[in-house]
Amino acid sequence: MRRHRFDPGALAAGVYFLAMGGIFLATGLTEENVVEPGILAPTAVIGIGVVGLVRVLSRSRRRDS
Repeated sequence: MRRHRFDPGALAAGVYFLAMGGIFLATGLTEENVVEPGILAPTAVIGIGVVGLVRVLSRSRRRDS
């Protein structure tokens, strides 16, 4: 397998979706809200924005190199 460059955007996306999946799994297993829906929805939108920002910044940095 050929070596490839480190992609911080992929790491950020993976960690974000792993955390969101863990929250939903914990909610399903305990049948209680682990995180209140009023907090989860804005956090999800902000998290997607942060992941998108990391992707854009890492791509622009890669093109400059």
